[in-house]
Amino acid sequence: MGFLVDLLTMPALGAPRLVHWLAGTLVEQAERELLDEGRVRGQLLELQEQYDSGELTEEEYDRQETMLLDQLKAIREVKERRAHAA
Repeated sequence: MGFLVDLLTMPALGAPRLVHWLAGTLVEQAERELLDEGRVRGQLLELQEQYDSGELTEEEYDRQETMLLDQLKAIREVKERRAHAA
C-alpha cells in the first residue's frame, strides 16, 4: 500500500521529498567533513612543515596550532556526546 500511495502522490510530492532527501544528504556529508579528525591532524602536520621550513613565525605557529587543537578537542567532545546519547 505504501508504494502505491508513493506512486500516486509522486507528481505532487516528488519534488519536496527530493529536496528533503537532498538536504539531509548534504547535512550528513557536511557533518562528516566537520567531524573528520584526520583532516585536522593533516592540517597540524602541514603547519609543522611550514614552521620547520621557516614559512611561519613561532607566534603564528602557536596561534594556528592552538586553533587546530581546539578544533580537534571540539570534534572529540561532539563524538563522545553522540556516543553517550546513542
